[in-house]
Amino acid sequence: MKARNILFVMFDQLRWDYLSCYGHPHLETPHMDRLAAMGVRFSRAYVQAPLCGPSRMSTYTGRYVQSHGASWNATPLKVGEMTMGDHLRRAGMDCWLVGKTHMAADAEGMARLGLEPDSLIGARVAECGFDVFEREDGMRAVGPDGPLSEPGGTAYDAYLRARGYDGDNPWHDHANSGVDAQGNVLSGWFMRHAPEAANIEEADSETPYLTRRGMAFIASRNDTPWLCHLSYIKPHWPYIVPAPYNTMYGPEHVLAPVRSDAEYAAAHPVLKAFMTTPVGQAFSRDDVRQAVIPAYMGLIKQCDDQLGVLLDWLEGTGRMQDTMIVLTSDHGDFLGDHWMGEKTFFHDAAVKVPLIIYDPSEAADVTRGTVCDALVEAIDLAPTFVDVAGGEVPEHILEGHSLLPLLRGEATWTRDRVICEYDFSATPLAEKLGLSVRDAVMFMVADTRWKLIHVEGGFPPILFDLQNDPDELIDLGADPQHAQVVAAMYDKLFRWTRRVSQRTTRTEAELVDLRHSLRRRGVVLGVFDETETAQDLIVAYRGRTAPIRRPQD
Repeated sequence: MKARNILFVMFDQLRWDYLSCYGHPHLETPHMDRLAAMGVRFSRAYVQAPLCGPSRMSTYTGRYVQSHGASWNATPLKVGEMTMGDHLRRAGMDCWLVGKTHMAADAEGMARLGLEPDSLIGARVAECGFDVFEREDGMRAVGPDGPLSEPGGTAYDAYLRARGYDGDNPWHDHANSGVDAQGNVLSGWFMRHAPEAANIEEADSETPYLTRRGMAFIASRNDTPWLCHLSYIKPHWPYIVPAPYNTMYGPEHVLAPVRSDAEYAAAHPVLKAFMTTPVGQAFSRDDVRQAVIPAYMGLIKQCDDQLGVLLDWLEGTGRMQDTMIVLTSDHGDFLGDHWMGEKTFFHDAAVKVPLIIYDPSEAADVTRGTVCDALVEAIDLAPTFVDVAGGEVPEHILEGHSLLPLLRGEATWTRDRVICEYDFSATPLAEKLGLSVRDAVMFMVADTRWKLIHVEGGFPPILFDLQNDPDELIDLGADPQHAQVVAAMYDKLFRWTRRVSQRTTRTEAELVDLRHSLRRRGVVLGVFDETETAQDLIVAYRGRTAPIRRPQD
């Protein structure tokens, strides 16, 4: 059997080492493990930004952040940037969304080009190239200046109200908060409430809801091959989960933080700035970690259980036989490691992600249940999907590489580095560090041994030895003994920056053809005498006569 369809599952903020198949000692994820046993588990998969929006835009476009330009949350993806939906439809495969994308539409660009948002093309441009079965980005935050405007959510809010969850914000008051005996809402925004059970029936919470919506979409399809991007909101904060998941784990299951006093004392000035943000200071406290991490683990356990529901349903309906399943995340979560919380820096806790791919084709039998240690990137998924759809991968646009050879044991992987970028110009940290908008950017280049972090603004580099210091605690960037390593890693970074990333309107084959085609279209340059060039190129200019119209001598 061959993969005809693709189920592309993404969990938000799922840390790579919080799955039992990746080695977590307490958190059992049997269904994610089951998928790994059916396919390939990648041990060195990296996202292209340590933040939801830009990471997702790289995954959906198959291009680095520097190429697509949507470098922070709610930063529009510019009109004209092609996405996996554009590429897949050209190859005959539909591309649908169920869940979150964090996409912000380029409304100004659409208006300039006369694209109406309610037209088919306009809707696809506004939705990152997806046709939308249901969009749900979550996040019904409300502040003194009004609500945070996140797309989607109307269907889930309507579902909750129909189920009897009243109020003006059921997402907050029920799905993401607890409640005391008097009915007072214990907001999930405050991490001390993380051990509380969310004030909602488990079946009505976000993860089971999106599972059912994903199955409803798949059940409705029986003709054109499809990709379904089933994009879950959890285990992203607010860190609160419905019963019984809120009591499955306790402080005894919280792993010791990966950090040291020496690391903090000697921290690079930019790293120290990240450590001392409010979220970093909060996760430096043991009481915060002991409240939050069991809830985070409960959220992951619920995600795993719902994956089990989905896999059982796919098997029961016979769809496992022709559906590739891809499971990954858009980034991780520091959870107090390295004195930080959230993401937005380049340690593996934030930028290395789980990636598990099940390919039903017989060609993938040779790799089932194996672990692949190759350096892979999130931008590799788009060309992989085009490859599965039977299309020609447009290598002048997509900057990643198809993973099918790795899934089928057909070739040696040649990538010698991975790249990650973070633009923090819109954050208070830029002001704290005295950086201009243009200088508040940083880059990571890593291979299997070394990880180099470069920050604009005149800062020294950060260097980690991933072999001898896998926990990334010792910065060797200023060590003279590692100057040659720093130079070699900078060379890899500079080679990446010199790539031709914006040459997207001509294929490589077309450019090669142009080397000769203009001459064959009669363009004659640098030829003094007609005998000095190939005669077949100037056949249209030899032996010609014309009426004399100029004055005669």
